[in-house]
Amino acid sequence: MDLPDNLFRQAETKAALEGATLQDILTRYIESGLREPTRLSGQTGGRSALPVMRKHGQGVIPSLTPQIQARLEEEEDLAKHHRSFGR
Repeated sequence: MDLPDNLFRQAETKAALEGATLQDILTRYIESGLREPTRLSGQTGGRSALPVMRKHGQGVIPSLTPQIQARLEEEEDLAKHHRSFGR
């Protein structure tokens, strides 16, 4: 089997970090890949989940409702208005 150098190094590193042999790592990945359902060419596998943006160090950001968006835009407009008059 001829693997690209970068892929071979990644597999070697993973094996070393897990205290496993390169053969064990490659066998495990090949077996898991073979268990995946086979896709026909051009066929996509289901929809992928959209990414979830999180607040820095906190939970999920709440949905942006039209009411929240309107309030944020109004606050931004007021801040711009106050800055234009040097307040």
